[in-house]
Amino acid sequence: MTRFMTLVLAVMAMIQAPALLAQDGPLRIEITEGVIEPLPFAAPDFVAETPAAGQLGQDIANVVAADLSGTGLFREIPPDAFISRVTSFSSPVQFADWKAINAQALITGAVSVDAGGQVTVKFRVWDVFAGQELGSGLQFTGTQDGWRRIAHKVADQVYSRITGEGGYFDTRVVFVSETGPKDQRAKRLAIMDYDGANLKYLTDSSSLVLAPRFSPTGDRVLYTSYETGFPKVYVLDVASVSRRALQTQEGEMSFAPRFAPDGRSMVYSIIRGGNTDIYKMDIASGQSTRLTDAPSIETAPSFSPDGSQIVFESDRSGSKQLYIMSAGGGEARRISNGDGQYGTPVWSPRGDLIAFTKQSKQRFHIGVMRTDGSEERLLTASFLDEGPTWAPNGRVIMFTRESQGAQGEARLWSVDITGRNLKQVPTPGGASDPSWSPLQ
Repeated sequence: MTRFMTLVLAVMAMIQAPALLAQDGPLRIEITEGVIEPLPFAAPDFVAETPAAGQLGQDIANVVAADLSGTGLFREIPPDAFISRVTSFSSPVQFADWKAINAQALITGAVSVDAGGQVTVKFRVWDVFAGQELGSGLQFTGTQDGWRRIAHKVADQVYSRITGEGGYFDTRVVFVSETGPKDQRAKRLAIMDYDGANLKYLTDSSSLVLAPRFSPTGDRVLYTSYETGFPKVYVLDVASVSRRALQTQEGEMSFAPRFAPDGRSMVYSIIRGGNTDIYKMDIASGQSTRLTDAPSIETAPSFSPDGSQIVFESDRSGSKQLYIMSAGGGEARRISNGDGQYGTPVWSPRGDLIAFTKQSKQRFHIGVMRTDGSEERLLTASFLDEGPTWAPNGRVIMFTRESQGAQGEARLWSVDITGRNLKQVPTPGGASDPSWSPLQ
């Protein structure tokens, strides 16, 4: 067994099925409870195989390294420590030189740009101490403008080969961009890469918008807008930035929408006759079905990945708690049982956990629990943390954290499901209500 094979990468406490991976090569990473020691890796500039690819080789290697380091599971060895230089994609790897600087994984690559401006990126991943390639080399092709997406795809492949988990770098986040003083804050929808790059605004700030949610295919966004003076659910096509209001009765307030896994229907809340209940709507026809019928406030519904169940928040017990019911409605069972109040539940894409916001003892937390309410764990604590959204691999959660005081501002943060690697997500200003897309 090689040194690489026995490396314990990270604490992934409470994971039911720790990722143990043996890919095509000999590499095997154990993800168990234990002391964290990020995996040292080297990512030399990708070799430029055509004159036009010179800067791209460096830029792509930098994005790949940033993606891996940002997980907290990997540690980049700085280029000034390198002994070997990679000058050809096909040259033999000088493993002794990489071992000498303790690089346990090595990522080599090459970039070319053809006469039509198409970029081709090929790469390999090496287990330095085993002296073998991990898996087979791959290549991606795209436009020059899309070079960052190609870099994220490379990083997703490297991450998956080493950890055994699905990647989450080639994704986007839709969120509410916030500007202006706290008591007169302007809000508009924005979309960006998961790491904050390629920001684009989807709406102007003339109307208050809330709670955007990606469709399962990432091509549409549901959100709530006050454009008509009261909350109403809209669906927006991301590519064309066109939108339409979803059909509800005149003067009816609708909010908190979320797509069903099939993308054809949604669940949301309606205030009708002073009462708030959860409904399901066929998006194409506008036909809706009532799923709850209680005098309490029922809202924040979220489907299980197989579409068979819905988790939601309700104050039917006297305080906000989490409940699960069949996707067709009917009797619900309470799953939250700790002190405090629970809200904004979101079912993990893997189906094993539910993320939530918890308020207890004047603090707000992002937490996770099993779908039966057991094994509750709080991952964060602050003046105001709320609104979790899952990365597509079900291992990282993004949420809103708002600072205290008159100058307080909302920002996006992320944390992995062990509570490790808490960090702020870069945005140009205030930001809230993130929704993580599926892999593109």
